[in-house]
Amino acid sequence: MGSMTLIEFRPLGASGPQVSTIGLGCNNFGRPGSLTEGQEGTTAVIDKAIELGVTLLDTADIYGVPAGTSETLMGVALKGRRDRVVLATKFGHDAFETGLLPGVPKGSREYIRAAIDESLRRLQTDHVDLYQQHVPDPATPIEETLGALDELVTEGKVLFVGSTQFSATQLRAADAAASATGSARFVSAQSEYSLLNRAAEHDVLPAARELGLGFLPFFPLANGLLTGKFTRTERPADTRIMRQRPQAAEDAPWDRIERYAAWCAENEATMLEATFGWLLAQPGLTSVIAGVTRPEQLAQNVAAAAWKPSAGQVAEISAIFG
Repeated sequence: MGSMTLIEFRPLGASGPQVSTIGLGCNNFGRPGSLTEGQEGTTAVIDKAIELGVTLLDTADIYGVPAGTSETLMGVALKGRRDRVVLATKFGHDAFETGLLPGVPKGSREYIRAAIDESLRRLQTDHVDLYQQHVPDPATPIEETLGALDELVTEGKVLFVGSTQFSATQLRAADAAASATGSARFVSAQSEYSLLNRAAEHDVLPAARELGLGFLPFFPLANGLLTGKFTRTERPADTRIMRQRPQAAEDAPWDRIERYAAWCAENEATMLEATFGWLLAQPGLTSVIAGVTRPEQLAQNVAAAAWKPSAGQVAEISAIFG
């Protein structure tokens, strides 16, 4: 197999499981027009994840077309080796319909109990390692949501619970509610965070650190703009951003990205190395979950994470995107 990069592990917050510092975002599994639309491409990526020691696989009940396809493909791919990974999925995104219990609030006990059983069936497993509330549900008191999740933990269907897209205020409220009622508490927070979107540094990241939550950034590579594959003039057509969000490439801060490219050259790092290095140097950040459609992309991510910037280099990168 040649020389393998030794992947690192960090605990997901103060009370969560150990996970690889490079995770695998599973939102491309079952995505029409991608190499991982079907079983073969999905299994190839998961094979590579297991070979490289990437343990954190992050999916959701809405990923894939139709919704749930990502989980279904993963269930087949993980048969017989489910215990090699930390399986994370999500429930309750209000902007997407899965066809499950229309009209029932997605943070409610009724909905959560139905949603976990559907996810477990698709994933062909008896438990999920990390079950995350995809977005807050204003219609349901957080106490009810946490109480339902606590039942799932007691029953063994879920080992840990987490949140995504919660504000700092909502994270604190959830933590206080868990303490007051003695129910399972969120161990993790997931928010958009990258060099091109650093809003989380002002609220969510400090709140996560204060509460002892593991922080997981999504879109950490800004849809690929921070991989070094894109320039002001060169934009690979077969990429997700050019297919789905060409405006993001059009509107990107190219002056800063070009300064960053020059900095990387001076510091003998690829842009991918510098980007992973900068992210993993942020206090409280646990794992960089990036989506891929090819096994070699995952191998590149794992290799890139081996580059360790000095404190001075982290500060210089931060200043470029200040």
